[in-house]
Amino acid sequence: MTTTDDRPTQRANERLGLAPTDPRPPAETKPQADRTTTNPLFNDQGMKLGLFGTNCSYGLIMSHAASSYEITWEHTKAIAQKADRLGFEAMIPVARWKGFGGSTNFNGNCFETYTWAAGLAEATENIAIAATSHLPTMHPIVSAKQATTIDHISGGRFALNLVMGWVTPEMEMFGREQREHDERYAFGQEWLDFAFKLWAEEGSFDVDGKYFHGMDVEAYPKPVQGPRPALINAGNSPAGIEFSARNVDVNFASLDTLENVKSYTSSLKEKAKSEHQRSIQTMTYGLIVCRDTEDEAKAAFQNVIDEGDWGAAGNVIKIASSGASQSFDHVVKEYQERFIAGWGGYPIVGTPEQVAEELVKLNQAGMDGMIMGLIDPLEELGMFESDILPLLVQAGVRH
Repeated sequence: MTTTDDRPTQRANERLGLAPTDPRPPAETKPQADRTTTNPLFNDQGMKLGLFGTNCSYGLIMSHAASSYEITWEHTKAIAQKADRLGFEAMIPVARWKGFGGSTNFNGNCFETYTWAAGLAEATENIAIAATSHLPTMHPIVSAKQATTIDHISGGRFALNLVMGWVTPEMEMFGREQREHDERYAFGQEWLDFAFKLWAEEGSFDVDGKYFHGMDVEAYPKPVQGPRPALINAGNSPAGIEFSARNVDVNFASLDTLENVKSYTSSLKEKAKSEHQRSIQTMTYGLIVCRDTEDEAKAAFQNVIDEGDWGAAGNVIKIASSGASQSFDHVVKEYQERFIAGWGGYPIVGTPEQVAEELVKLNQAGMDGMIMGLIDPLEELGMFESDILPLLVQAGVRH
């Protein structure tokens, strides 16, 4: 009798004209654990915490502001291990193939994220480690296998951050023609549906879609996490929100006010529940500058802007707003400052008490977590440990 797991070998033998065999089924055909027990992104902390962009030069600041931060393996590993020891939930990298020019060539010196994640998975014990993947540059078969491998290395702590490839100069590096915005998400959906089958389907299957084709496709072993690794997406457009609500576990959002945070998180979570019968978390990102006094924190934040790389910030905005009207010219400087100091995210500046208070407000507005940038991550995590985390415990958003 031919079992489901025998099919790949049997079909391959038929295509090659070989005699039938009596193969043993592949080992580890199913996920080994419920991901809520292995991946801290699903823990019960009210306000989850993570670090963002510690695999790229200058992190989240487009600035020459003084910092010991550097892109070496030992430094990025030390940051991850310290965040792991503090009980942070996640390390999220930025996938970057080409810098943004200017005087810093912002993010141009960057570790590839799957390899980075594999190394940090081995170097840490509890924190979730993500890879960020531009889907047009990665075939689902390769990406799903890499994700599974890192999931095994980490013992079920891996997460995949899905990016549609919005930076046109990077897509041109790969010889890819940039698709129209919503088509990028249509491509991403077919990509992800393929990956879902690779992570879950036993035996072999064929794929015949608009963007992908394959015969006798198989993938073993399966991930440690069941039913699949954790998924992240930062789509905030209508197409991006639909993609997130339908597919992923965490949506990252760049928002500017608590009112917008509340509106965004409530509508996204309701959409996921009512239209797709599933739950989703929301997290934001931004630069946190914490000092002993408010004046010191504001001065450090202002120094980031004063030492900012306006050329790189202008290049980012030009790419992000290509085709926009000139009616936005009067706020270009404001946008540049937000990108210089935190990649356009939600800045938090102040004393430990003020930082903790702002994180609590974000949580009360619906955010389940924040992945942050710091001017000097390895050094500033010490203040987070001694002065901020205890306040978050007192406030009841962490334990």
